[in-house]
Amino acid sequence: MALTEKTIVDKIEVLESNSIQVRTANVIEKDGVEISRTFHRHVVNPSNDISGEDAKVQAIASAIWTEEIIQAYLESQNQNQIQDESNA
Repeated sequence: MALTEKTIVDKIEVLESNSIQVRTANVIEKDGVEISRTFHRHVVNPSNDISGEDAKVQAIASAIWTEEIIQAYLESQNQNQIQDESNA
């Protein structure tokens, strides 16, 4: 009876904000037959360091995150922070 566990990036979505949502599946197999699968999601934003991300996520980010996209994202975050501070 051999149990194996593997982690795979099984879904990558580009959101309207140009952020990238990544779903990771943790799969446990017994003798080659899947017996368990759990999911984890995280979001990578245009201002984030992507060096630790899966190669597919890095490729998508490199293709869509132009300097203009990154700057627009940072400006929108600054606007949101200003609004939050004025509402506090």
